[in-house]
Amino acid sequence: MIAVVQRVSQASVKVEEPPYLETIKQGLCILLGVEEGDSQEHAKWIAGKLARLRIFADEQGKMNRSVQDINGEILLVSQFTLAGDCTKGNRPSFAKAAAGELGKKLYEAVGRYLQTDHDLPVKFGVFGAMMNVSIENDGPVTLIVRKTSNEN
Repeated sequence: MIAVVQRVSQASVKVEEPPYLETIKQGLCILLGVEEGDSQEHAKWIAGKLARLRIFADEQGKMNRSVQDINGEILLVSQFTLAGDCTKGNRPSFAKAAAGELGKKLYEAVGRYLQTDHDLPVKFGVFGAMMNVSIENDGPVTLIVRKTSNEN
């Protein structure tokens, strides 16, 4: 499982058909890719890591606060292209991306864990849809958080 995490002043996701729009203010915009071999344990681990990631400034301006600490919001967007392998040729291979049913199940599980285990307000993209994501990156701060199937 791989997440591109961006600290944002605001972010939104929009789908043209059927019309859909979700917006957050200060918090995290998380692009989440699910890979073959990922599990509920991966979803729970990554949700905990995202909730506790200390990338917001404290009183001294140091990155010492989490999205929980600042009462921020989360915009969670599925993005299977994060599983793309670009090592051979010029066209990415998506062989490592989870199949749709598993991808959707674990994407939704991450969102649920963020909501229930970490009491965070989560807004979602539309799984499998063509989406326009607008991000006002604060900093900019962007991190990659990854949990692979061969990690304990």
